[in-house]
This record gives sequence, structure tokens and C-alpha cells, in this order.
Amino acid sequence: MRVAVFATCLVDLFRPTVGFATVKLLEQAGCEVDVPPTQTCCGQPAYNNGDNVDARAIARQVITAFSGYEYVVVPSGSCAGMLHKHYPELFHDDPEWGPRARELSQRCRELVGFLVDVLKVDRLDSHYSGTVTYHDSCSSQRECGIKTQARELLAMVGSLHLAEMQGTEQCCGFGGTFCAKYPDISRHMVDNKLAAIEATGADTVLAADLGCLWHIAGRLKRLDKPIKVYHVAEVLAGMANGPGIGDGESA
Repeated sequence: MRVAVFATCLVDLFRPTVGFATVKLLEQAGCEVDVPPTQTCCGQPAYNNGDNVDARAIARQVITAFSGYEYVVVPSGSCAGMLHKHYPELFHDDPEWGPRARELSQRCRELVGFLVDVLKVDRLDSHYSGTVTYHDSCSSQRECGIKTQARELLAMVGSLHLAEMQGTEQCCGFGGTFCAKYPDISRHMVDNKLAAIEATGADTVLAADLGCLWHIAGRLKRLDKPIKVYHVAEVLAGMANGPGIGDGESA
């Protein structure tokens, strides 16, 4: 199976280990993996702020770069949601790009869901010594239908113990530019999330959206909380052995 990885801006610029982990997981599952070098941002920041002109221009680049692959796999629920749900909306009345956007939408999958629902992964050769808790991001749940898949994969990781937090489905307060536009509300929301994380006794928090993880990690660091933060792909691939998110680059 020939698949392409949509790396996302945050992974490319700030946490490339997540990209390496994504490729490793896909190759271990038998995929032929490509990372198209002409890919750009998915256009979500522009789209979320009402700039549909620039969002469409970016989307055209992405649609072109990812043509010809059986699947496009994204290690981010928010970016996957943009490609899967919002690209067809952007071009709903465009006779040329509308069909192309819908065709890409049908081939786009969030990483965790792809591993479980499409590749049927039932074994992982990875270990993580510690207790983790898992944050379900808004986009992963509501736009990609991801919930149980992450738990199924984490159950395959040796030595790992999962302690579920209360309100795991509640927003962390990141929301892309929401945290910049409404910092007081965002801080209140992330503080609620941190309280739920601490109540589990976990030493590590995981999620599948790097934006959420940076937001949580930043607040943990400012409050001097000794809880590690990793993208779930890093743990699944056995690559969570360097600095956590917010602790420095791990590439």
C-alpha cells in the first residue's frame, strides 16, 4: 500500500520526531511511505479566521501534492479534519476543484484511526515504562471519529499503564488562534485540564494533536509541574526516549 504522510507545520518545524515516528509505524505495518516535498500548511489558520481566499490557494497546493496516493495519513486530528471535512466545504461550488477536494477527502485518514481501522494493526514492538493519561482532542473526536483507537494501540505497548482522566473529551483551550484571541478563557480551560491530568497520578500525558500538546506542555512548564508530554505516535513507535514536548527538541 502506497501512502503519503502530511507532516503538518508543527511537526515539521517544532517536533520532527513525530514525523519520524509516523513513518516508522506505517512502514512497520507494511506501507510504502512517501513524504511529498512540495506539501505546505493545510490552510487551517486562514480558514478558521475567515480568509477563504488564502485557504483555497493553500488547499489547491495540498490537493495537487497528494494526488496519486492510496491514502494520505496525518498525525494530527485538526489537520486531518481540515483535509477531510473542510476542503470539500471550501470548494463546494467549484466545478474543477470540488471533485478533487472530495476525492482527497475520501483518501485522508488520521494516523491512529488509520493504523487501527484500515491497517488492522494488532501488535506493536514498543515499551514505555510509566503511567500515562490520554487527552482526546476536539478535532480527533468530532471530525475524525477517533476515540477507542488510541486506547487499543496503547494496550499493545509493553509496561505502559493507562490511567484515564475525568473529562478526557473536554477541550484543553488551545483551539488554534483561540488561545491567542481569548487568553483568559484558554488559560482557565487548560488549568482545568491540568487538574484532571494530575488527579490521575500519571507521569506522562499523551494526545494525537501537537497543538493541544504544546498548549498543555507550556502550561505545565510555567507551573513547574513534572509531567512529561509526548505525541502518542512517539510512544507507539518506541521513540519517547528523549526530551518531552516543551523540554527541547528531540529530533
